[in-house]
Amino acid sequence: MENLESQKRRVFLQKIMQGVGYSAFGIIAWSSYLSQSQAKSLFLRPPGALREKEFVSTCIRSGMCVQACPFDVLELSTVSDKISVGTPFFIPRIEACHMCPDIPCATVCPTQALDLKSLTVDNKLSINNASMGLATINTKTCLSYLGLQCTMCIRACPLADTAIILKNERNPRTDMHAFLKPMVDADYCTGCGMCERACPTKIASIQVLPLSISSGDIGEHYIVGWKEEDESRLDNISTDVTLQRTKRNEKSALDNVNDTDGILKGLYDD
Repeated sequence: MENLESQKRRVFLQKIMQGVGYSAFGIIAWSSYLSQSQAKSLFLRPPGALREKEFVSTCIRSGMCVQACPFDVLELSTVSDKISVGTPFFIPRIEACHMCPDIPCATVCPTQALDLKSLTVDNKLSINNASMGLATINTKTCLSYLGLQCTMCIRACPLADTAIILKNERNPRTDMHAFLKPMVDADYCTGCGMCERACPTKIASIQVLPLSISSGDIGEHYIVGWKEEDESRLDNISTDVTLQRTKRNEKSALDNVNDTDGILKGLYDD
């Protein structure tokens, strides 16, 4: 009888410990999910993807885009990836977007998280209109910038001589040879990653970064005067230049000129 009671107690304690273990695992997994889903990453989204916040909220994690990709470029993120779990992405260094003319990944998207409108020009699909990211060049490690002959990136680029061009410059070190330096045109680069995948250096000297990181933002304070459409931004800029009243500026400028001791005292009083 005592053995039976002892056995029941052991089973009961084991179940309690299992329950605690499962709970702890669940808490860790959920915390990891939350942190990963909110983390910014350098992974690229498929063609036509909405802005990251909208994309994550619109994508239903169906995986249809991944299945439709004929080159197995796309993957679905997991808890270990630094992006929202279950969403599609690709890493150019591993496998770049092959720029399919019919854009199958976007055409099968059931929620328009991959927006076909952004990939349409004159009522026709145009993969060249994609903006998955922007290629950036590390001039310190790029072989061409070091004076060696390398054209791998421009040869791999689907929009060679448009998205990537070669700039011919004199080599002052030899005064005989020329540098053929690749340069990226942000107006045409689609962010497909073909250049990054082809780069021969150990760590790619040309990398495609998400537009949220690479494109930058000129800000409202700088207006490009020769662009008419830029002038309209002036309408949204506040002209309020009211200063917050302090002990230093409550007097007139003339009074302050004659009251040096008061200004210095005000500096320390604030």
